[in-house]
Amino acid sequence: MQPIEPPAGFDLLEALATAVLLLDDDLRILRANASALALLETSEGRLRQVPLGHALPGADELVDAARRTLLEGRSFTERGLDLRLGKLSTTLVDCSVTPLWRERPEPAFVVVEMTNVERRQRIQHEGNLLMQNHVSSALLRGLAHEIKNPLGGIRGAAQLLERELEDQRQAEYTQIIIGEADRLRTLVDRMLGPRGSSNKQQLNIHDVLEHVRMVVEAERVGDAVIERDYDPSLPEVYADRDQLVQAFMNLLRNALQAVEGNLGTVTLRTRIQRKFTIGSTLHRLVVRVQVIDSGPGVDPELGASIFFPLVSGRAEGSGLGLPIAQSLIQRQGGLIGFESEPGHTEFSVWLPLGEEA
Repeated sequence: MQPIEPPAGFDLLEALATAVLLLDDDLRILRANASALALLETSEGRLRQVPLGHALPGADELVDAARRTLLEGRSFTERGLDLRLGKLSTTLVDCSVTPLWRERPEPAFVVVEMTNVERRQRIQHEGNLLMQNHVSSALLRGLAHEIKNPLGGIRGAAQLLERELEDQRQAEYTQIIIGEADRLRTLVDRMLGPRGSSNKQQLNIHDVLEHVRMVVEAERVGDAVIERDYDPSLPEVYADRDQLVQAFMNLLRNALQAVEGNLGTVTLRTRIQRKFTIGSTLHRLVVRVQVIDSGPGVDPELGASIFFPLVSGRAEGSGLGLPIAQSLIQRQGGLIGFESEPGHTEFSVWLPLGEEA
């Protein structure tokens, strides 16, 4: 059968942000617009006349929908498809498949539209993280202030009682009360987080990370190895050094505790990342700092609430390290996110560079 030429007007689709593929009745790719080439990270020459199943390996649901579109002459929609772009790269897309007729009763072409929803879902997830941190911080501050007032009264009463004791051997009990009141006050101060204005300046992020690494190396025990994978070409960031040090200290300590007792590895990695959205702001460039450990991973039941205060996967943990780190990074206009599976847990810190996009 003589192949039918693609319909005129496909060039108009070059202006669309939606990725569009035009298939013939053998499900071979005839045309791909610029958005499709960008999504699939390839050129039109490599796609032309290639069967859809070969161009998108593993996209069986999409191929099946395209085949049914030809047979039944109606449109289909597939949502949340994992599109494999390479050996390691995947993306999440919504797809619609539409028949197109020309000069015969059965469909001659199939139009496949793909919308990348991964970025939208990530923005929603980051928005949830930001809202989670704002809500929990407000809750903590209100709770902390309510706790501090009676603590002062308890401590003062214990001191007065100690002065009235006839047998000073009983003072050990009042000292326990005073000591526990002081311990709780310290915990409450940590819950409130650092106070005062930020002292932001231009910083070399590697100087900050090396300072944190040396401090943690000096205080830790165990055989875990801390590896460094730095990009020396990174520009400086505009941030508060002390707050960055505290945030990365919390993350690195957590990573080392995760591999405690094992011959595990913790990696500090820095990279530049382009076109990254933090909250509702799209930044042209951000610095991404990753703290990666080879520990058992984060308990899936804790994943959704790991940045909430007082949530910890360790019995002896206070559950304040990550919320405080998140709050400190947000003060720099940045964000902390994480991915975890057994043997690989990765906390990423994104810090904006320069102007918004």
